[in-house]
Amino acid sequence: MKITIFLIFSCFATSVLAQSAMQEETLRKLADELAHRFIIVDGHVDLPSRLSVKNFRLTKEFIAMPIETDEGDFDYVRAKRGGLDAPFMSIYIPSGHQKRADGGKTFADSLINMVGDISRMHPDKFAPANSPADIERNFAEGKISLPMGMENGAPITKIADLAYFHQRGIRYITLTHATDNLICDSSYDTTRTHNGLSPFGREVVMEMNRLGIMVDISHVSDAAFYQTIGITKAPVIASHSSCRSYTPDFQRNMSDDMIQALGKNGGVIMINFGSTFLDGRIVQSREAMRTKMLAMLEAKGLKEEDEAAKPLIKQFSEENRDSLYSDVEMVANHIDHAVKLAGIDHVGIGSDYDGVGDSLPTGLKDVAAFPNLLYVLLKRGYSEEDIAKICYKNIFRVWQEVERVSREIKKLGN
Repeated sequence: MKITIFLIFSCFATSVLAQSAMQEETLRKLADELAHRFIIVDGHVDLPSRLSVKNFRLTKEFIAMPIETDEGDFDYVRAKRGGLDAPFMSIYIPSGHQKRADGGKTFADSLINMVGDISRMHPDKFAPANSPADIERNFAEGKISLPMGMENGAPITKIADLAYFHQRGIRYITLTHATDNLICDSSYDTTRTHNGLSPFGREVVMEMNRLGIMVDISHVSDAAFYQTIGITKAPVIASHSSCRSYTPDFQRNMSDDMIQALGKNGGVIMINFGSTFLDGRIVQSREAMRTKMLAMLEAKGLKEEDEAAKPLIKQFSEENRDSLYSDVEMVANHIDHAVKLAGIDHVGIGSDYDGVGDSLPTGLKDVAAFPNLLYVLLKRGYSEEDIAKICYKNIFRVWQEVERVSREIKKLGN
C-alpha cells in the first residue's frame, strides 16, 4: 500500500514538474516573441560616451563597433537579438564641462555628430528618429532607431541654445548631472546652489515645453523635481531612475511621493538597471567584496590594473555574483512598485546600458537580454498590453503629449 501511494505521489510530482517546465518554456517563447513584436524603447544608453572615451574616429574599427563587438553592453547584433528598437543615445556631458565657456556645447556637438555618423555609415541598420512616428517607420523597415537625449543641461548657457539642440535632434534634456549647474541642483551635490531650479532653470523648462523637448528629471534634487512639476505645462520623464524605496540612502532614485507626483503629472519613470540603483544592500556588499578582492590580489603580488589580475578578478566576480549584483527579478520589483504607486501608464525602461559599468544585474547583462525581463513580467501576471505600455506605449504617449503642448503654446503665441 505504501509503495502504491509513493508511486502515485511520485508520478504526480513528476507530472507537476513537467507541466511547470512546459509552462516556463511557453512563457519564455512568448516573452521572446513579444520582445520582437513590440517596439522596445530604452530611455538611456551610453554608447556615445563609450565610443568617445576610446576616441573613435571614422575608421574601420569605429564603423564595426556599433554592429558587433565583444565590448560594452550595446551593439546591433545583440540589440536585434533582444528586440531593442529605439535606444535613446545619451549625449552625456560630464560635469567638468560646466567650467568651460561653452558649458560643453562643442563636446555635445561631437557626440551628436557621432550618432549621426552611425546612421550614415550603416543606413540599412540604423536610422535617426526625432519622433514616435519616425521610430514606427524605422521599426517597420527593420531598422534600429537612434533618438537622442542630452544628459546634463550644462551646454544650455542661454535660452537660444535649446532651439539649437532641438534642431540637432535632441528630444529630451536631463536638467543636470553630478553637480549643480546653471539650471538646477543635483541629487548628488550637497551645495544646493539654487534650492531647486534657478530663475534661468525655470525659463529653460518653459522653453523646453514650447519647443517640444521632454524635460528629464533624473539626477535632479528633490526640490528641483517638485518645482519642475509645479511649472511644466507638459508631462516630464525620468529617463533612467529607479525607486528609492529599495535604496533609502540613494537620493538619486525617486521617492514614493515623487513617483506618485510624476504619475499625476502624466509622466513616466523609466527603470534603471544598475545594481546599486536596484538594491541598497548591494552597495555595502560591493564595497566589502572589493576590499576582499584587493587583499587577494595583494597576496599574489598583483595590482588591480595588472594584466595578470584580469582573469583572477573575473573569477572572483563569478564566485561572488550574489554579493556583487542584483538580478532581473529586482528590476521587476521596481516596475511593480512604480506601477503600484503611479499606475501601469507611467512606467518604462531606462537601462543605463554602457553607463553603469560592471554593475548590471544577472539576467540583464546586455541589450540581448530584454526577453528575460518580459518573461518575469509575464510570470508575474502582466498582460501583453501592460508589457506593450512598459516597452514603448507609455513613453510614446508622453512624447506625443509634449509635442501637442508645444504646438498649442506656439499657436497661442501667434
